[in-house]
Amino acid sequence: MCEILALKESVLIYLDRSGALEKLIEDCKSFDGPQQNDAVYRFYVRVSPTDLTEVDSVLGDFVLHNPRKATALFQSVCFLAIKTLSLVRKIHTENQVNVILKWTHLPPFPEYCLHLDTFPRGHVTMRPVLIEGLVVAMTRVTKYTGAARFLCTDDDCPAFTGFHHIRVHAPGATESATMRNDFICSMCSSPLKEDVKFRVLGGEISVKVIRMRFKKWKFLCEKMSVVVDKQLVELIHTKAIDALSAKQSSVRFQSVTFFLRDELCNSMRLGHLYSVVGIPAHVHQWPNITWSIEANGVRKLEREGPQNISNTLQELLQTTSSSPWRFSAILAHCFGLDVTPPGLYNTLKLVLLLSLVQTRAAAEETFHCLDLLIVTCDSLIVDRLMMYSLGFAPRGVRHRATGEMFASLCRDEHGTGNANIHAGSAFLASGGICMLGDLCFYQKDKLDTLESALESRHVSVFIPGRKYGEDSNDQLSFPVPCSFWALSDSTPSFHRPGRSVQAAVGAGDIGSVSMHLADAFGLVVQCQDEAGKDALATLTAHVLQQAVWPGEDLYPASIKLSCQDYKEERLP
Repeated sequence: MCEILALKESVLIYLDRSGALEKLIEDCKSFDGPQQNDAVYRFYVRVSPTDLTEVDSVLGDFVLHNPRKATALFQSVCFLAIKTLSLVRKIHTENQVNVILKWTHLPPFPEYCLHLDTFPRGHVTMRPVLIEGLVVAMTRVTKYTGAARFLCTDDDCPAFTGFHHIRVHAPGATESATMRNDFICSMCSSPLKEDVKFRVLGGEISVKVIRMRFKKWKFLCEKMSVVVDKQLVELIHTKAIDALSAKQSSVRFQSVTFFLRDELCNSMRLGHLYSVVGIPAHVHQWPNITWSIEANGVRKLEREGPQNISNTLQELLQTTSSSPWRFSAILAHCFGLDVTPPGLYNTLKLVLLLSLVQTRAAAEETFHCLDLLIVTCDSLIVDRLMMYSLGFAPRGVRHRATGEMFASLCRDEHGTGNANIHAGSAFLASGGICMLGDLCFYQKDKLDTLESALESRHVSVFIPGRKYGEDSNDQLSFPVPCSFWALSDSTPSFHRPGRSVQAAVGAGDIGSVSMHLADAFGLVVQCQDEAGKDALATLTAHVLQQAVWPGEDLYPASIKLSCQDYKEERLP
């Protein structure tokens, strides 16, 4: 008992030092209005494990390794503060105070990081962990029961009235843990019945808290009138991004499901990287047991690239500063020597480098893209050159014609009955390049969807309400966050009778691609000048030399520009 009192005293000291106690007083002013009549009052408390450990090491260990007991301590102290200071007159029992701890950070130790590439197979304790991953699927926002009040059916029992039995959602719990009809009274063991008028949906609480705590969002919340409740998100490990570029790999990646609740809903987007602090939980849904994580905090991540441009590129730029074209011409001349000899396909190399430089996500969430359509009669070499260039993108995904380009729907496996939206190749390539390959392998409906996405830079997903447990249909719109590379296999114009060699760009044959689809691309490149006997002989000699002398420097007279130099060239 003395230890519990000492811990509660430490909680009070921390709340006072961190300013949370003053914030609690301000929060209670919004709850004490005449129209406010709820069974549960929710309070968010931001907890810094470092500062808390300095106040009391035992309490800091509780927060990091036993968050349920730590939450109970904070709940008891907040209730005592509310009753002592008479902050909210309608709070009669400790059960009415729902305290949610929000961790500002976790200690930078391996024990607090959960790596999805080494997924735990045994029992995982319910303590906060840090996970970094890529969003591959997500559901729509749905309601859930945040709290409910129950009354005893025995008239002589003290629990027949009052707020003695209140069920509040706990991390990892299902709806049945909060809402069931077989609860019994802890005082007389009689059945309990719910007081329906005090049932609290998560969205009703969260909107109230957003208006109260985040004052700068007050007008936005009132204007949007959006109810945020529960959302399921699937993440995969960040290393899986490299496997999306169609490189041969024997590694398999398993996704993990996160539950986002209240103000965390809609804080994550398909194809983006996030760092999530959450609590692992085993969700029992008879006869299955699923493993998921209840999110506590979400932070967006950006993949770090080179910080400085290489000295080789700086010297080359200074040397060629007298000409506006020489620097770009040399870069294209020396690019892709592992695929083609220098001087061949220079126009194509230049536009690929231009698209790589242009493809970057800005800080204001806008996306700059340059979509390329390559028309050629030698699709094999062009495809190899595009695959080689894909490795220099911040994120490159090789799309297969049989796969899903944008998004697909399936039923959620966690019992919510909601539609689960799986990210296609375009969303997985967010902030990078989605390589489509030869468009002649695509069906007409896929090409029509691609044309619409290129023109509007948005794609719509239709969700039938009857199939996914809703009263009405829904349609969601997502921005297209990547650049597209595609090619069309075509015989050059000067090989066909009646066609002029000097035909204007875009007037030649573009294979199976319609003119409307070609116009939707930002740039169409016709590789007609490479289809000659000299170019074929040069390319054949290049391939044979690489096969006979692998790894040898075949062109010692060329300017030495490494792959790292080209990657650093992407800096703005």
